[in-house]
Amino acid sequence: MTSTAGLADNSDRFGSPPSRVKIALIIDDLGNQLVAGERALALPGAVTYAFLPQTPFAWMLASKANRLNKEVMLHQPMESDNGNRLGNGALTLSMSRAQFTRTLQQNLASIPYVAGVNNHMGSLLTRDPTAMRWLMNELRTAGLYFIDSRTTDATVAERVANANLIATSRRHVFLDNTPQEREIRQQLRQLLKMAHTQGHAIGIAHPYPQTLAVLHQELPKLNQQGIELVPVSELIQSGRPLWHAYSSPSPKDAKSSKQSPSLIY
Repeated sequence: MTSTAGLADNSDRFGSPPSRVKIALIIDDLGNQLVAGERALALPGAVTYAFLPQTPFAWMLASKANRLNKEVMLHQPMESDNGNRLGNGALTLSMSRAQFTRTLQQNLASIPYVAGVNNHMGSLLTRDPTAMRWLMNELRTAGLYFIDSRTTDATVAERVANANLIATSRRHVFLDNTPQEREIRQQLRQLLKMAHTQGHAIGIAHPYPQTLAVLHQELPKLNQQGIELVPVSELIQSGRPLWHAYSSPSPKDAKSSKQSPSLIY
C-alpha cells in the first residue's frame, strides 16, 4: 500500500531537500480605493502592502492587513523628473530639512503598523544623496527598512541606505507596467526566474483587476515550484547579518545635491 508519508521518508533518506528560494511581493498605491484595496488584501500568502500616506482608506486597510498577518509599508511619494502629480505627503527637493522631516513623520503617523518604506515615483529625489540621507536618518530612528523601487537607474537610495546602516534592498521586477494579463504573467515568470538564479527577488505590482486576477491564480502554485513567498522584512534579513540601529549623532547637513565632507553615501 502506497502512502504519501513514504514519499517524505524517501526525501529524508536521501538527504534534505534543496533550500527553497524566496520572493517578496509588494502591492503599491493602496489607500485611495476601498474596493481595490479589499481585493488586494484577499490575495493568498505573505504579500506585503504599501499604502500612500494621508489617503482616505489607508488606516482602515492597513489595520486589516495587520489583522491578516500581512506586512505594511509606507509608499512614500517623492518628486519625479517629469512633473507627475505627487499627491499628499510628497517629499521634494525644494523642502528644507525641517519640512522634509516633518512631512515624513506625518506620513508615517498616517498609516499604522508600518515596517518599512518604498518610494512612489521619485525619479528625481532618489538621485539626490542629501535628500536620501535625510530620509535614512529618519528611518534609522524609527527602525524601518527601505526598498528602492528603482524608478531611475540614477538612484542613490539603496547605496545611501546601506551606508547609513538601514536594512535595505531593491525592486527587481515590476509586474504590471503593462496591465495586461499576458504581460503580467511574463513578468511574474521573470521574477521567479530571477529568484531561482540569485536565491531571492522582490517584485512590485499594483491593485489592477488584471494583476489581482493573475496573482490569485498563480500565488497558490509557488509552493509546488519550490518558491516561498515571504514578507519583505524576512527577505531582507535572510542571508544578511543582523542590522542594528545606529544611534550616534549624525553630522549636520546642508540641503544640496553636492557631496559634503560629512555626507555618507
